[in-house]
Amino acid sequence: MKRIRFTEEQIIGVLREAEAGAKTADLARKHGVSEVTLYNWKSKYGGLEVSEAKRLRALEAENAQLKKLLADTMLDNAGLKDLLSKKW
Repeated sequence: MKRIRFTEEQIIGVLREAEAGAKTADLARKHGVSEVTLYNWKSKYGGLEVSEAKRLRALEAENAQLKKLLADTMLDNAGLKDLLSKKW
């Protein structure tokens, strides 16, 4: 089954339809997603504007990059400690 990737604008548009009073099952069928996906979107993007959602995505990407840098640094640090602890 082909997976569709929705943009933040599309997700927020769907959530606004839900806030306007549309039923979750009808929205899920209309947009080709499951009801669980709609609930997950609501928990993540509920109450956000498009600009805030884009900022959230940018912050998540930056956070992932910083976590990777930290892991690399910790690995290098552990390797150096192991090297220095050996007696020559």
